[in-house]
Amino acid sequence: MGETGNTKNADEWFAEYGVCHQNPTNKLLHWLCVPLIMLSLLALVWSIRVPAAISEVVPGFNWCWLLILLSTIFYWRLSVPLAIGMLLVTAIMVSVILGYERLGVGSLRITALVVFVVAWIGQFVGHKIEGAKPSFTDDLKFLLIGPLWLLGFVYRKFGIRY
Repeated sequence: MGETGNTKNADEWFAEYGVCHQNPTNKLLHWLCVPLIMLSLLALVWSIRVPAAISEVVPGFNWCWLLILLSTIFYWRLSVPLAIGMLLVTAIMVSVILGYERLGVGSLRITALVVFVVAWIGQFVGHKIEGAKPSFTDDLKFLLIGPLWLLGFVYRKFGIRY
């Protein structure tokens, strides 16, 4: 599938993202930091209080569900199999967040913020080693592509078509 208008397919996004992710150390840092950034971002959004007026109308609503919905729409338009995989990854991450809350071991917001900052430092260290700026500086959609790029590796390793 080629590029049509402004619409790129998953492989085109992956190829463009991969240009500045060649160095093995940078790749390793991405395998560690991208999931941590995603998890901590979900946790940060999860920790935002929902006004009573909204929660009365939509019981169980959390801002995180809106973020997940919007991300899923983006992924779905690229590839249904990848979107399903991202939903599975996201479900695992939401389960981790809920488990953390149940344990009551600390503030979800503070823990998520610390993880978020440390993981981004790791990302920038990786890009310094790579000698290339992060892809998202050219297009913010690459913030959504990072986790998908990793999932794409997993799919290809197991021969899953997307």
